[in-house]
Formats: sequence, structure tokens, C-alpha cells
Amino acid sequence: MIRTKVVVKYLGFILLFNSLFLFISAAISLFNNETSLIPLTISTIICAVAGILPRLFIGKTGEVQFHEGLAISVIGWFVTCIAGMLPYLIWGGEFDTIANAFFESVSGFTTTGASILNDIEALPKGLLFWRSSTSFIGGVGIVLFVLLVLPEKKGVMTSFYRSEVSDLSKMSFLTRSRQIIRIIATVYFSLIIVETTLLTLLGVSFFDAVCHSFTTVATSGFSTKNLSIAAFDSIWVEIIIMFFMFISSIHFGLIYATITRKKNNIFSSRPARLYLLVMLTGIILITLQLTGENIYGFWESLRYAAFQVISLGSTTGYATVDTANWPVFSIILLLYFSIQCGMVGSTAGGIKFDRIYLFFISVKKQLKLILHPEGVFAVKINKQMIDQNLQLQIMVFIILYILTFSLTALLLSVMGIDLLTAFSASIATIGNVGPGFGGVSSLSNYSHLPDAAKYVLSFNMLLGRLEIMNVFALFMMLSLKRKG
Repeated sequence: MIRTKVVVKYLGFILLFNSLFLFISAAISLFNNETSLIPLTISTIICAVAGILPRLFIGKTGEVQFHEGLAISVIGWFVTCIAGMLPYLIWGGEFDTIANAFFESVSGFTTTGASILNDIEALPKGLLFWRSSTSFIGGVGIVLFVLLVLPEKKGVMTSFYRSEVSDLSKMSFLTRSRQIIRIIATVYFSLIIVETTLLTLLGVSFFDAVCHSFTTVATSGFSTKNLSIAAFDSIWVEIIIMFFMFISSIHFGLIYATITRKKNNIFSSRPARLYLLVMLTGIILITLQLTGENIYGFWESLRYAAFQVISLGSTTGYATVDTANWPVFSIILLLYFSIQCGMVGSTAGGIKFDRIYLFFISVKKQLKLILHPEGVFAVKINKQMIDQNLQLQIMVFIILYILTFSLTALLLSVMGIDLLTAFSASIATIGNVGPGFGGVSSLSNYSHLPDAAKYVLSFNMLLGRLEIMNVFALFMMLSLKRKG
């Protein structure tokens, strides 16, 4: 039984959290005497009032049950995205329709980084900061919030960590509710602070450094520049951003363990080492093709290949070159990285490398069982046994993931969108990657798509960010409640 007043009360907390960043954005607009001041101020007031009212009229609710926590986490994303589009819609400009404003808001909060903007630099700094803040909030803020409000009961697990296979996910819930929040917050803020500092030292303005750090560590890819990272025309800026894109796509628990010199760290984790190896292989293969076909020189090919593989593989989506005219083999490899993406426990989207790794281990186990029907074979990661339920859950997730982006591509093709654009846009949005190929390539955008396609892709982004299963689980729970 879901108590509506409990869900509403905690949705109010989420809106208050958003109003804080809206207020900061409004303050930036005020300081720069910008036209976005009124839209941001109105949005701040609306979110703050909507967040405070439940606190005033709803008293103590007791413990939050698991089903209520799931409802809060799923509905919270939808409510946040609706609130996030308010300043865009009120300001106008290229956000001249609800579809455009909603798409940009969803893209930010889900850390997808896809955009409908043709001229990003036309936005006032206040709106640019809010746009980057949505990525910062979506990257980890709502996850932290949900972990805080869910009950600390034995056997109750948050939907965000059900598919985790690292030591972090094996903690008891009591430890998890305290320790995970500290670990995620420490790593997240530390990475942002260090990247901001380094970019500033390289000559990037403080404002641009903060905005890009927000969207790098959140693996979002929203830039303040029309040409994305190519606008800086600096190999050192690219190297810094590549490093933070990659590190942000690794399990935050492993990063924390590495910094604190614990045993189960990035260097001892087999999935982390294999993830690095797969990324390096992709970079080498694309570099060799770009060089072999005389598209660029060797060092230029390496520079562009490394950035694009890490950018798409981490689901950040920044760009330094337009990949629309790259050879088919390179495009196929980049599409694969857009499906695989980073590791669980990071801010990256996609299927996640750990799931694909476990999938192949499970396949190997099944092949052994065919050869030795009486044998007993275990599936392990870092010497930890993976139970049958988790193996089955991963299989189901991968199948649902592929079916979802295939259905999305089919819907887009019905709307008259060409095959490459439809297919890559569906993969890029459900994986929270951002850029695709064809009409939505790295230096293009989604503005030319029909409004219906933008709504479909917005829902696709939310499905990807919520790990698909959580949304379906909530719908099933609500439908069973109606039947009961």
C-alpha cells in the first residue's frame, strides 16, 4: 500500500533541492543583468512554494516503505524534469515549444546531453548555469536523496543498486545508507573541484570551468560552447576532460578504494581492468582506420579517436570533431561503445560494462554445462559469487534494453526519420549518451526532429536513467493495486 502523502512529502524535498540551484542561477543572472532573471526567479518561487507546501500540511509519516521509496525515486525524476523546463519555457528563444523545453530539461537531468539548441552561446549565463546544474543534480543528487529517505531495513534495497556487483553493493543496507552516501558525495565533489581547478589553470574561465566540470563528472556533456570542447582548441584541455570523463565512468566505490589505498581498487578489479582494455582497443582500431584511410595524420587520428571513444563510452557526449563522415567501421565501433558505456556505480548510463562482462561469463558457464551436464560451475567477479537471481536479472535487463531502443527506432522511422538517425538517436538517448550519427551527430542537435519524436526520446532518456526495470516495476505495482 503506497501512502500518497508520503510520496508527495518527499517530492517536496526534491523540488526544494531544485529551487536552491534555480536561486543560484537567478543570482548569476542578477549579477550579469540578464534577461533570464525573471524566468529564473519565477521558477525558483514556483519550485520553492511547491516544495514547502507539503511540509506545512503533511505531518509525521513514519518510516518510508520500499514501494513508497520506489515511487518517490521514479516519480521524482518526472516531477524534477517538469520543474526544470520552467525557466526555459518562460524565457523562450529556441525553447519556443513545450517539447523543446521538456527535451532540454530531461536531457540535462538524465545526464544525456542531447540538445535542441542551435546557438548555445545565445543563452544568458544564468540559464547556462541552470542547464549545467540540471546535469549536476541528475548525476548524483537524486540518487543521494533517495538513499537518504529509504528505510534502513534488512532485505530492503534501493532500485539504483540492485544490479551492482562490486563490494559497494554487497554492503548491508544499514551500512549502505550511510557509507554509500559519504563515498559517492566525496568522490563526486572531489572530482568536480579538481577538474575545475585544472581547467582554470589552463586558461578556461572560472564560469566555463565550473559548468564543464559539472557536466563532465556527471557524464552529461552539456557545454557552454556551440562547438563543444573543440571551441577551446587545446590539447591539454582535451586531455584533462578525457581523464575526468573516463574516471567518472568507473565505479565510484573503486575510485574511493583506490584513493584510500584499499585492496579492492581500480587496479585489482578485473572488470575495471578489462573496461580500460576494451576502451584502449577501440581507440587503437579507430586510430588505425582514420590513419589508414588518410582522413587525418596519425597523431591527429589518435587525438580524435581517443576523445570520441572516451566521450561516447563514458556517455558524456562532448565532441572535438564531427564524426558524421567517419568510416562505417569506426561508426559501428562508436555505436557499440554507446550501447556498452561505463561501469555500474558511476554516473554513466547504458547497459554498463559490468553487465556485459557478467553476460559473457554466464554464457561461458552455460557452454560448460552443455559439455558437462553434471558439473557445478560458479559465476564470479573479483572472487565474489554471483547468484542465479542476479544472473537472470542481468539477462532480462539486456533483453529489455535492446527491445526498448529497437522499438524507439521503429517509432522514429514511422515519423519519417532516416534509419541511421533513428537507430543512433534511440541508442544515444536510452544510453544517456547524447550525440548519435546521421542527423544527430556529434556537432549536430535534435532541433530538426518533430515534437512527437522529442517526447518519445525524452521518455527514452528517462527509461535509461531509471534503468528501465524500475519504471516497469512501478507501473506493475500500480496496476496490481488497481486490480486489488
